[in-house]
Amino acid sequence: MTTKGLWIDGRLRYGGDWNPEQWPPEVWHDDVALMRAAGVDLVTVGVFAWSRLEPAPGRYTLDWLDRVLDLLHDNGIQVALATPTASPPPWFTSAHPGAMPVTADGVRLHHGSRDTYCAAAPAYRAAARGIAQVLATRYAHHPALALWRVHNEYGTTCHCAHAEAAFRRWLRERHGSLDALNDAWVTSFWGQHYADWAQVGAPRATQYLANPGQLLDFRRFWSDTLLCAYTEQRDLLRAANPAVPITTNYVLGDWVPVDHARWAREVDLVAVDHYPSRVDGGAEEQTALAADLARGWARHGAGRPAPWLLMESAPNQIHVPGRMHTKEPGRMTRHSLAHVARGSAGVMFFQWRAPAGGAERFHSAVVSHAGADTRVFREATRLGAALGRLAETTPGRVQAAVAIAYDAASGWALRHPGMPRDGLDHPGEVAAAHRALWHAGITTDLITPGDPLDGCRLLVLPALYLAADATVDWVRRHVHAGGHLLVTWLSGVADTHARIRLGGYPGAYRDLLGVRVEEFHPLADDERAPLTGGGTGRIWSETVHLTGAETVTGYLGGVLDGRPAITRHRVGDAHTWYVSTRPDQDTYRRLLTDAARLAGVEATCPAAPPGVEAVRRRDGDQSWLFLLNHTDRTQRVPATGHELLTGEPVTDAVTVAPGGVAVLREARR
Repeated sequence: MTTKGLWIDGRLRYGGDWNPEQWPPEVWHDDVALMRAAGVDLVTVGVFAWSRLEPAPGRYTLDWLDRVLDLLHDNGIQVALATPTASPPPWFTSAHPGAMPVTADGVRLHHGSRDTYCAAAPAYRAAARGIAQVLATRYAHHPALALWRVHNEYGTTCHCAHAEAAFRRWLRERHGSLDALNDAWVTSFWGQHYADWAQVGAPRATQYLANPGQLLDFRRFWSDTLLCAYTEQRDLLRAANPAVPITTNYVLGDWVPVDHARWAREVDLVAVDHYPSRVDGGAEEQTALAADLARGWARHGAGRPAPWLLMESAPNQIHVPGRMHTKEPGRMTRHSLAHVARGSAGVMFFQWRAPAGGAERFHSAVVSHAGADTRVFREATRLGAALGRLAETTPGRVQAAVAIAYDAASGWALRHPGMPRDGLDHPGEVAAAHRALWHAGITTDLITPGDPLDGCRLLVLPALYLAADATVDWVRRHVHAGGHLLVTWLSGVADTHARIRLGGYPGAYRDLLGVRVEEFHPLADDERAPLTGGGTGRIWSETVHLTGAETVTGYLGGVLDGRPAITRHRVGDAHTWYVSTRPDQDTYRRLLTDAARLAGVEATCPAAPPGVEAVRRRDGDQSWLFLLNHTDRTQRVPATGHELLTGEPVTDAVTVAPGGVAVLREARR
């Protein structure tokens, strides 16, 4: 993975999605003038423009896009040019009804929204390659082009005949033989043994519980199939001009069947879209988590991580389920700079100008329906100026000595309806551990099993349900090298095919943890398990036997009264912890703080008051400290150096305004 010089000048990029096809040319000039005033230097163009670029099969109308790119170039603004394949035009639907997606219930969907296609349908793939080739031929050497953005938010699945045939081919390549498939899926259960490949299909709506191995492989199949759709376009674009970097924007969510860590090897730049869904402090927690995930996906080997880019974010809204919450003044800047603090090479918004109609007519925008004379546009302009002052921080590497393992397949496997409890959620447990560390002021890396662990003193496995043999070896090497380990319930229970590891839970890690779990005791949504020390557990509890570990916290009352809830074990120079329930937030924070302290890790800025997020980036002997004040009070943080946003020297402490941000170039060590 390489960024091929996109940020070789050290700038932090600023801009967002612009849709000139929605407006007459006179608005284009107004928009570009506003972009210049706001400090915008990169805009995404063409994401949903397929019907305007190719209004009929093989008939192209590109003159308007020529004028747009020329106008941007003349004004010093570069372009992330998108291939518009997330929204096929009406003529494609009419010509290829068999390429429309089919649900698991067998219902074929129709044109009328975006993402209405089956990515396994040959007609769709051919049409997508066709429009990508046209754009590559015409614009690969345009002076405005800085980045290709393929498609938009890959994640659409299908259960049609095309998908089923492709799934069958994928299974033959993955498993090699029917015997291996039957073994992986444990088809001896419920008499599902397959005798012919023709009998193997895509999972569909069925009488009761579907086969968990089949469901897991179907998710993996779609990740690989969508990746193939991306790489087909990528290779066409790259052949036209190898110097231009290429990416696609990752969308986050439980519905997305994409292993983003694996995809990161195929993009020149990891790019993410992030839209928080919580308001009271939760948005800030989610922002830090998303940024750390993106930075983790952008890792390459043991060297300096590649930059990543916040490709989409909402300028002035938080999309809470059921309503749009208007961000308070300063929150847009704080969220944006939180991403920069954690490694983003810039800030991009969706969208630049709010449309007058269409499904997302009320979506967040920099230029709203009220125009540019708004609080939001003025804040966006100040943000553009702030990014210019922070360019010197770009070489800095985020400092973190705690790592949390995140595995897409474990999340998919835990969603099978035949689990001991509804709502089991690996990403949710990752978020809970990350939240506890965030509140403790400890910066965290989010990594994929198998990633290098250089500099990691504490590795956390939250509900890492699947444990391939290679993952188990990776964890063992970390512990035997002196690295500390904290494992939570439902980790290491199954192998890579979701087959249970026998002998007691957590199967893969029992000896490292010095425990053996005999029995699960899932908790109801409103049920709490009292713990010694005053805390409580929720979601889950277990009958834990000690086989070398010691009890740190026990259960109080009920059938588990007096039994271990949280344990600690010594393995050489390392300590390993096992957590058999989800502790309440304060208990979890204290637990992870203790585990980190035992591993030699402290908060990034121990003197920072509660509610002030601190992230340090370092390059050699130079470091930069980002301080984000999430409170409604002025806060003072002991520090020395030079505050970049104000240009003022700091001799003993920096004052951070309510809801504000400070960034210090710290005195050299």
